[in-house]
Amino acid sequence: MVKNLVVFGGSSHPSLVESICNILGVPQGGLKTGKFSNGETSVSIAESVREKDVYVIQSGCGHVNDNLMELLITISACKTASARRVTAVMPLFPYSRQPDLPFSKHGAPLAKSLNFNRSDHAYTFESVPASPRSHSSQGHHSNGSEFPFARNNHSISLERELERRLKLASATQHKTWQPEGTGEINTGYKEWVAQSGTLIADLLTCAGADHIITMDLHDPQFQGFFDIPVDNLYGKPLLQHYITTAIPNYQDAVIVSPDAGGAKRATAIADALQMDFALIHKDRRPKFEKAHGHATMMLVGDVANRVALLIDDLVDTSNTITRAAKLLKDRGATKVYAIITHGIFSGDAIKRIEASALDKVVTTNSAPQDENQLALGSKLEILDVGRIFAEAIRRIHNGESVSMLFDVGGGL
Repeated sequence: MVKNLVVFGGSSHPSLVESICNILGVPQGGLKTGKFSNGETSVSIAESVREKDVYVIQSGCGHVNDNLMELLITISACKTASARRVTAVMPLFPYSRQPDLPFSKHGAPLAKSLNFNRSDHAYTFESVPASPRSHSSQGHHSNGSEFPFARNNHSISLERELERRLKLASATQHKTWQPEGTGEINTGYKEWVAQSGTLIADLLTCAGADHIITMDLHDPQFQGFFDIPVDNLYGKPLLQHYITTAIPNYQDAVIVSPDAGGAKRATAIADALQMDFALIHKDRRPKFEKAHGHATMMLVGDVANRVALLIDDLVDTSNTITRAAKLLKDRGATKVYAIITHGIFSGDAIKRIEASALDKVVTTNSAPQDENQLALGSKLEILDVGRIFAEAIRRIHNGESVSMLFDVGGGL
């Protein structure tokens, strides 16, 4: 029995909370959550947490915004009730994909110069059009007074052209910058997409969180947004344990990364298990996306007559892994497994997987999988992360190191 430890479970993943509490040998803390008729979140703590070590388990799945608000209110309530320390346990960290949104890879937009005496291929790196100036060598007005904008016929025509272009830009504000040759109008402005990492970190810290425990952050830079400790547990030992125990002759199989961004993650497993590695590259150049309606995929490596293991940290719509599976089967792979840490499976992801070339999908229960299991049956296999998080909570509560979990987590 662990003393002075309270584990509260949010409404996002009750079965995982129950599993963690059973492993720790502690009863689940009395937490009542609900909603008012106007949609506001209600949280009530039904037991004393004074001077206790509190862990609030809430995964960033399902209704993400509601679950996040519930977590923030629960953390704040615990701090207000004089908890000694509050740790947010977030198996799937919300909003962690947003820095990975596709931005243009073509660099800063180039605007054609307004100087018509130069060739059409002349460009400027200025963010705003240059002001038309006099061609007088001294920059003086014709009456001899110093005046930087000489009112000659050439400058007037430039001003009119500038005014015409500003009106055109104003009428097409909804148009974002596109590379040359795409037919879009270049307004000189590139769409700005908000990245929410620092905001989420500030919200959790402001609510009163003293510690964060999560697993396989999609973007590891999120750890740097926090001024409090963040333990980012690895799903890698769990995935490796599955490969070595459930894949026959696994060393003859090939580890495949479905995109360049996951290459480091996949090669780490390939190196640890001494397996071959292949990479699928997405070509996002506009001419290919326009021709095919999506980024083209190219395989680098040999998978012919071998089992291919797609390794990724997170699957949401399943568009990438299902297209990757078809490519691997077309290149001669005998079987294709998708082995991932976080299976969100939003939208029509399950239907896509059912109709795809994937032979099996293996994921953890960092997000609820009960409905997905019913839909996919034996095609979906679930790995339990309850033991890893329970051991992390026990070690942190007792002041022990959690580094052991980075290497042998799958053997727990």
